[in-house]
This record gives sequence, structure tokens and C-alpha cells, in this order.
Amino acid sequence: MTLAFQLSVFALIVTSFLLVIGVPVVLASPEGWSSNKNTVFSGASLWIGLVFLVGILNSFIS
Repeated sequence: MTLAFQLSVFALIVTSFLLVIGVPVVLASPEGWSSNKNTVFSGASLWIGLVFLVGILNSFIS
């Protein structure tokens, strides 16, 4: 169970880093938002899911 928690925290950190870098790049590029809107929403949905997963796994660990 601890390994699953650690992997989910690592995935959350990596996803957060990619979103922090990727979203401003998408918004700054011409025609970036209209062509990459689904990718940004998918990344945000993945991030929200990982936050809930880390919270649930944390309740089992502590």
C-alpha cells in the first residue's frame, strides 16, 4: 500500500510540473487554446483525480 501511495504522489508531482509548464505555453501560443483545449482539460482532470487518489490512499497509510 505504501508503494502505491508513493507512486501516486510521484505521479501528482510530475503532472503538476507538466501543467505548470504546459498551460502557459499553450495559452501564449497563437491558436494554442483552440487547438489544445482538450489536452489542457484532460491534464486538469488527471490532476484532480490524482489529488483525490492521494487523499484516499493517505487515509489508509496513516
